[in-house]
Amino acid sequence: PIVLAPKNSSVAMPPPADIVKVAIEWPGAFPKLMEIDQKKPLSSIIKEVCDGWSLANHDQFALQHADSSNFYITEKNRNEIKNGAILRLTTSPAQNAQQLHERIQSSSMDAKLEALKDLANYSRDVTFAQEFINLDGISLLTQMVESGTERYQKLQKIMKPCFGDMLSFTLTAFVELMDHGIVSWDTFSVAFIKKIASYVNKFASDISILQRSLAILESMVLNSHDLYQKVAQEITIGQLIPHLQGTDQEIQTYTIAVINALFLKAPDDKRQEMANILAQKQLRSIILTHVIRAQRAINNEMAHQLYVLQVLTFNLLEDRMMTKMDPQDQAQRDIIFELRRIAFDAESEPNNSSGSMEKRKSMYTRDYKKLGFINHVNPAMDFTQTPPGMLALDNMLYFAKHHQDAYIRIVLENSSREDKHECPFGRSSIELTKMLCEILKVGELPSETCNDFHPMFFTHDRSFEEFFCICIQLLNKTWKEMRATSEDFNKARKRV
Repeated sequence: PIVLAPKNSSVAMPPPADIVKVAIEWPGAFPKLMEIDQKKPLSSIIKEVCDGWSLANHDQFALQHADSSNFYITEKNRNEIKNGAILRLTTSPAQNAQQLHERIQSSSMDAKLEALKDLANYSRDVTFAQEFINLDGISLLTQMVESGTERYQKLQKIMKPCFGDMLSFTLTAFVELMDHGIVSWDTFSVAFIKKIASYVNKFASDISILQRSLAILESMVLNSHDLYQKVAQEITIGQLIPHLQGTDQEIQTYTIAVINALFLKAPDDKRQEMANILAQKQLRSIILTHVIRAQRAINNEMAHQLYVLQVLTFNLLEDRMMTKMDPQDQAQRDIIFELRRIAFDAESEPNNSSGSMEKRKSMYTRDYKKLGFINHVNPAMDFTQTPPGMLALDNMLYFAKHHQDAYIRIVLENSSREDKHECPFGRSSIELTKMLCEILKVGELPSETCNDFHPMFFTHDRSFEEFFCICIQLLNKTWKEMRATSEDFNKARKRV
């Protein structure tokens, strides 16, 4: 049944959902208060506004938000207009783009500077950006950058601040226009890339030019394989490192972002080579000193870039993590012999008689059991599961060589305990390596939103191995405190 409201009901009806009350500004006039019917075409609303101020050619006008964004209102985004919003009647995006296209080519330096400043501001708006790009605006900006230094070489001495501002606004406009994803990055010349790369050194003291140049290099590397190769030829790690030693966190962030981009896009066979260069240049130590231990908070974007660098570095271990041990490979078996030798300081080798060979095998089997391998006869078989593959054996050897006293103590302690309470070093190492690979996401691409980096990563060039060395000692300590048995293995591992 239909229930009718009483005729004398005083309940106020809500305003129609399609009606938005706004104020509209026009230079030199009082703001106009009006209701916009969202069901009507935007063009007819603009005509109505123009008619109210007796303005002809309404198709050359548009509405934009009168806030700091100055974004144009279009049929796509008009539903975002809120009640009480202040709008502005202004020239259409096409008209504005045409005017700015002409103004930035002015022979007057002052007029050119003002035009580039306006262009940098308007380029954040995708509606304007599309119109400016349609006029081949990107090519105009790149030509200005390519020829700028030569064309204004004389002016630099007289008007250096003006030239710096012009270049800064030009690069800002370029970055904003390219961020909309309308134009492919594959279209840029080597001359343009060389010029941008040169700014990383030439204008190092001009923060805005340096920041935009680094942002452009990062985007080039991430968005085009061809440009990656060209940028990699033009910019070296040695040129980037000094920018990490300053005090501007934004510049430091963009610098690490460029290093990460080069690292991410490098061919597989070049990544380890790049990691070696970063180690030679003491990148981690510089980041630790000038970023992590600097007297200021680390913002989210910097934390994200540090996390990305950490993930990309740990991913270099993926190949070893996914490599099974070959029981027939003598070099790999020699690592296991070395682990045994360091732990037990093997007595002089027995004579090579058939009897002594049996004795040797028996001794090896006994020692491999003390080392905590599952397969006492052929411990190579313990490293055939991937992950962690050969990475576990690498960790064990690193621990044995670089923390020898702790290694010997752990092995001897466990080999002298009652069987049921021993903490098997071999099995523990394999499980622990696998766990570290999961926690540190070895082999996974960096997340776009994560900013969870480990400061310890920056304290040591072999940080994964050092993580392992700390954890294996913690596991052994926890095992003793729990008086654990082999059945408690997973419980003890989780407590670590």
